[in-house]
Amino acid sequence: MRSVPLSPEAREAALDAMGSTELDVLVVGGGVVGSGAALDAATRGLTVGLVEARDFASGTSSRSSKLIHGGLRYLEMLDFRLVAEALQERGLLIQKLAPHLVRPVPFLYPLSHRVWERLYAGAGLALYDTLALLSGRGRGVPHHRHLSRRGALKIMPSLRKDALTGALLYYDAQVDDARHTMFVARTAAAYGAHVASRARVVGLLREGERVTGAEVHDLESGRTIRVHARQVINATGVWTDETQGLVGERGQFHVRASKGIHLVVPRDRIRGDAGLILRTEKSVLFVIPWGRHWIIGTTDTDWKLGLAHPAASAADIEYLLDHVNQVLEQPLTHEDVEGVYAGLRPLLSGESEQTSKLSREHAVAHTVPGLVVVAGGKYTTYRVMAKDAVDAAVHALHTKVPPSVTENVPLLGADGYEALKNSSQVLAARSGLHEARIQHLLHRYGSLIYEVLDLVVADPSLGEPLTGAPDHLRAEIVYAASHEGARHLDDILARRTRISIETFDRGIGAVEEVARLVAPVLGWSDAQVDREVEHYRKRVDAERQSQMMPDDETADSARMGAPDVVPVV
Repeated sequence: MRSVPLSPEAREAALDAMGSTELDVLVVGGGVVGSGAALDAATRGLTVGLVEARDFASGTSSRSSKLIHGGLRYLEMLDFRLVAEALQERGLLIQKLAPHLVRPVPFLYPLSHRVWERLYAGAGLALYDTLALLSGRGRGVPHHRHLSRRGALKIMPSLRKDALTGALLYYDAQVDDARHTMFVARTAAAYGAHVASRARVVGLLREGERVTGAEVHDLESGRTIRVHARQVINATGVWTDETQGLVGERGQFHVRASKGIHLVVPRDRIRGDAGLILRTEKSVLFVIPWGRHWIIGTTDTDWKLGLAHPAASAADIEYLLDHVNQVLEQPLTHEDVEGVYAGLRPLLSGESEQTSKLSREHAVAHTVPGLVVVAGGKYTTYRVMAKDAVDAAVHALHTKVPPSVTENVPLLGADGYEALKNSSQVLAARSGLHEARIQHLLHRYGSLIYEVLDLVVADPSLGEPLTGAPDHLRAEIVYAASHEGARHLDDILARRTRISIETFDRGIGAVEEVARLVAPVLGWSDAQVDREVEHYRKRVDAERQSQMMPDDETADSARMGAPDVVPVV
């Protein structure tokens, strides 16, 4: 497949193209579902536009638990169909669609009761494995197994001995959600979709009662473009109701935002070779291996404040620390926390007032002629949601369109990945980089690694580690702006990389070097470099302040002290 960069020039060309012809489908929202819908439509031979108001995955799709999983707790709710569907998608992603981005990860489920809990939890995991096998996509993830307390402590020495009587070991999968979403959008572009971030829909075009396109404001240049389309898909997640309001319709369902926060701590603070899944009084708590770090989460609380920048409060952080410390021999403290991030789940409203009881099912509706709305669901099943949304749009086109083929469309970087992984020593010798660097790059770019290495060949200084964040090469920063659609420092430090949550200084030590590296690619003047650096510093300060506040209201107020960066037009 032809690799297409999401470069500044490609973005301009995409906006020009969207403004000059009638599209078959315009997708609003560059999260994983919107990007998936653009890919689904493009691979059916339709002309497609994808617009995102901020950055790809800047909302919910970059702030998940980074898991591709069936959802063990949905088994207890007897939602077998949702679990089976998610497990099938998990297998597809690991084996075919994105093996460079999605990989199995082991989890320990500690048992606190000797007989009945082992039988109960063991039966649930046996069903979990069976559903994966029945999907035809169980290969690649080992079956669960039972462990004694001694066996469990060998795997997780940091657990308190009195915190468990034994354990079960099972497998799910992990993904860098923001990078995966960007790859989905970039793959859509490779198949012909016109893709643009920082392009906000400010109105919907109408002919009578029918929606015929959207008015799009280019936040980088200040221009407004009228994009005509035969069908518009609203895939804006927690912004669904707000986008729906542009046509003066409430719609057929309501989306409610649930806040979940996560902590990031260094790997050496918890000794262990597997993740943990722990029961809480409300839901479950995960401790997830994440490179040289652990991710701990999540919470599940109603959120009715601003949607753009949900804030983690001191109470949220304390909740997670209190619960994880109940099973750790050496408790974690606030000083151990490198990073914190908060996200909002788009849940379909139900009868229950508890967000943990609301539906994770997704819904698709033709709310008004010409407008399809898709909402709800979970990250793992994004491809199914995207397919259902495009099916609804295609039905209204009244022309013959092929069925979805995304089940058989690997993302960019997937083809050839396994062969390259086996040849990492050869790649290291040829490039002059350490094999560990090559493996790092393969896990982030797959077979697109050559595009990154070409930058190093052209400028050997880009093969040096980034100051303040030495896990990354300088070439990765340049590539984020030249090929991956990054427009601002937030995009690079929070989503193309995870420097903003994987360093104790939240990326402050790297920010100036990052700005200087991408300035030539993005055409920044010295004044714009200074503005970007200052904005990022203010953003970090506002987030730190919010995380010291006692509740959602005060945390939100503190976080809003750093508004989004505004480029000089």
